Amino acid sequence: MSKRFLLEIGLEELPAQYVAGSEEALKKAVESWLKDVRLPFEKVSSFSTPRRLAVAIDGLGEKQADRQEEVRGPAKRIAVDADGQWTKAAIGFARGQHVEPTDLTIKTIKDQEYVFASVFEQGLATDQLLSELKNVITHLPFPKSMRWGSSELRYLRPIRWLVALYDNSIIPFEIEGVSTGNISRGHRFLGEEVVLQSADQYEQALLQEYVIVQPEERKRRINEQLKALEEKNGWVVQKDEDLLEEVVQLVEYPTALDGAFDEEYLALPEAVLITTMREHQRYFAVRNQDGTLAHRFVTVRNGNDVKIDNVQRGNEKVLRARLQDAKFFYTEDQKLTIDAALEKVKNVVFHENLKTLFDKSKRNQALVNQLGENLPVSPNTIEAAARAAYIGKFDLVTYMVGEFPELQGKMGEEYAKALGENEATAIAINEQYAPRSSDGTLPSTEAGALLALADKVDTIVAFFSKKLIPTGSQDPFALRRQAYGIVQILHGFGWQISFATLVDHAVNVLVKGGIPCDEETVSKELVQFLSQRLKGLLLDANIPHDVVEAILNGSSGVRWTFRKADVLVAHKKENDIKLHVEAMARVQNLADKASHADVKQHLLTDAHEQALFETHSTWSSRYDEAVREGNAELAFAALTQYTATITAFFDHVMVMVEDEEIRDNRLALMAALADTFSSFANMRKLHV
Repeated sequence: MSKRFLLEIGLEELPAQYVAGSEEALKKAVESWLKDVRLPFEKVSSFSTPRRLAVAIDGLGEKQADRQEEVRGPAKRIAVDADGQWTKAAIGFARGQHVEPTDLTIKTIKDQEYVFASVFEQGLATDQLLSELKNVITHLPFPKSMRWGSSELRYLRPIRWLVALYDNSIIPFEIEGVSTGNISRGHRFLGEEVVLQSADQYEQALLQEYVIVQPEERKRRINEQLKALEEKNGWVVQKDEDLLEEVVQLVEYPTALDGAFDEEYLALPEAVLITTMREHQRYFAVRNQDGTLAHRFVTVRNGNDVKIDNVQRGNEKVLRARLQDAKFFYTEDQKLTIDAALEKVKNVVFHENLKTLFDKSKRNQALVNQLGENLPVSPNTIEAAARAAYIGKFDLVTYMVGEFPELQGKMGEEYAKALGENEATAIAINEQYAPRSSDGTLPSTEAGALLALADKVDTIVAFFSKKLIPTGSQDPFALRRQAYGIVQILHGFGWQISFATLVDHAVNVLVKGGIPCDEETVSKELVQFLSQRLKGLLLDANIPHDVVEAILNGSSGVRWTFRKADVLVAHKKENDIKLHVEAMARVQNLADKASHADVKQHLLTDAHEQALFETHSTWSSRYDEAVREGNAELAFAALTQYTATITAFFDHVMVMVEDEEIRDNRLALMAALADTFSSFANMRKLHV
């Protein structure tokens, strides 16, 4: 008969941003453990609140599955002596597997005979195994961890209680002095300890003590309450999915309420008001039906609606102080000129050995001018982006951005407009940080995109020049996100520039700016780094993996790479490229053996190799022309014109002949063809 098992880890308040990930990690770890120990189960459900992580295993079998396994031992030549008797090696193997030597058998694996033992392992009772979950708990991965008291265990937060209940039986184990039991804890202020008589009681018993253990249920209730407030008051609560997810993980029993602030604060920029409410207080902004910001807010209390009026007044009082601070910062910032701000920027270090933020701004400006000459943008766009690059960091020394770093760029745009900068320049100051996340919004203007491109590539080149390169999960300067932003911008704006060209410009500007670097090494590493980000973008666009691997080429550029992908995907669907791909792949394979691609025509003695050379002379130029025009379909069509002559060549010509001079020339011919083919794709990686 199957039963339910409950595991709850009670903790001190968890950082909201880590709760969901930790819940998922616990669930996956438990599922993996169940499979490893061969325990049958129906499903694993996970739960979390700011004070607990939990899983419930439903349909858990009463015993481990039995196992019959064939275990391979030593080779027969070692296990059997000349008289056909088992050797000490075989007898030792049998003893280790708890079988008699007479039960050993001989089997052949890949032309080699081995000794095998048939081992039967009877499954253990489930309650004998569940205590092993202690190791699952102590080895959970967390983004950050801590030690407490005299504990040696590093964990997300100190463990305060443990529940391990198999149906109605406690599974005993201990972690850092905390023993398992059947007692959970309700809401910190509204609830009490809960004695669980069985694992089935968990969700309902905690609900009675004002704890909703299912995050999705807390989210549902919050959304329902927000909607009720909207309908009651005729407002629109501003949607903010990230804030909602955070609030869900901040409360165990949510109750939404609204409040108001003085209308005079509506004179502040919207971004200031919304950020003050969101970042300091975790409040939702409220809009009127016409879309204007209302002097209202909505917050979510961790508790019930008892004395909700007092809670409302308390929140209003706190927000009033926050908004007064914001008003002061904003007013003081109005006294600052751009030139005065830039003087301050000159004293702000960008990073050790990478000079100041003002030096970075000048590099950005130089890079904008260089890249602008390589991209299809107007002189006015370059001028606006260059001006934005030069003054673009001035808002970082303002009071407002000092208080709210996430407003960098946004306040720059606001202040730049107020100080008389043209709109294109002001917008570019804000958009230099776009996209601000992997799924963020791209710049809306070409000037903003040009500056964002320059800013990001300069940042990455600068850090790579000092060997500050992301490793594993460590990326303290968010260089992967910056690189992903580069490929997103190039793709979104359809700009064709190779990674090699992009990086070379940035390296050149960096060195001219007085920062030395190993130019060749940095360029090579960065082209590869950007190519990996492009690979991610291609896969996100549902390009098949084999096509992605085939077309990645640092010299291609983002736009051309996507066009090649579209062509190959289309032809693969039509099933008309198998012969072409196989022919070109055969050439590429042989080309690996070539030492050069300098073909000597007088050594082309066979009519078929002469025909192949002539085909290459004709169609490589047409291929190059199609590439220059950006027409990937025509480029691939040009490559398919080689197929017939390649096939005839291999049918009648032996490449690896004894004559070294002829052989090397034929390999050079293969290399010449392969250079053209490989600029489009490594055909050997395509699955056709």
